[in-house]
Amino acid sequence: MLTGIHVAFIGGDARQLEVIKRCIQLDASVTLVGFDNLESNFTGATKKPLTCDVLKDVDALILPIVGTDDHGFVESIFCSKQLQLQDEHIASLPKHCVVYTGMAKPYLKRLVSPKQIPLVELLERDEVAIYNSIPTVEGALMMAIQNTDITIHGSQSIVLGLGRTGISMARALHALGARVRVGARRQEHLARIYEMGMTPFHISELRQQVTNADFIFNTIPQLLLTAEVIAQMPQSAFILDLASKPGGTDFRYAERRGIKALLAPGLPGIVAPKTAGQILAQTLSRLIAEQSKTRGETT
Repeated sequence: MLTGIHVAFIGGDARQLEVIKRCIQLDASVTLVGFDNLESNFTGATKKPLTCDVLKDVDALILPIVGTDDHGFVESIFCSKQLQLQDEHIASLPKHCVVYTGMAKPYLKRLVSPKQIPLVELLERDEVAIYNSIPTVEGALMMAIQNTDITIHGSQSIVLGLGRTGISMARALHALGARVRVGARRQEHLARIYEMGMTPFHISELRQQVTNADFIFNTIPQLLLTAEVIAQMPQSAFILDLASKPGGTDFRYAERRGIKALLAPGLPGIVAPKTAGQILAQTLSRLIAEQSKTRGETT
């Protein structure tokens, strides 16, 4: 239970609604900032503007998946006004408050660091990233099917990266009957790809590997699909970049060559916001409860 804990939400999308519901169910005191246009009202939650006074007794501050942009603006699909998180807002938080977000850009890190406010990046946690890979893969498969005229079964499919999303993507393609090659750098990853029944290759061999590719799914946030690599692809190839913005693809050159290339970060919130929200709610409620227990033991 979260009885006696004040949780404030600033902005967000449909995923946040599941987290809000969970916090209310667990008896937290909930304040919503940037939810002015939300049609449904949550019993037990209070809507307020973004002010220092609102934040002065907050125990947990929850921001959207991308906490702020490079100028401190917080995205909210439920608010027509711009929300900008500034130094004065962070300064008003109690010292024990913890800020939660999916991923933090340098702006947010610069805000919390001098005040020694703990910052938790949820997407850096294995349990969140692994669960999130499920709707990510389902969304990726949907986009691949919608944007091509061939089946995944029997296709020449390449996955770049064997991280938490890459391994789920490769397994799903393999299960659907694709001929899967996976590019990685680390020797243990290459060994794991072989053990999984797929074809491993080192990223340095990418130019040679793409010559007959039907699908390329990139999960590495680094420019790998350069003009030199794309020049070796058949024009019918389809690139789906799942890495965080700006992705790892030269989209300008891909368009010039007539190769369809799409950047698709944040797929969980697009294709399955309810499930993605429940994943966040489960982890956040546990972390907030642990935070409260730890604070109680040290006071």
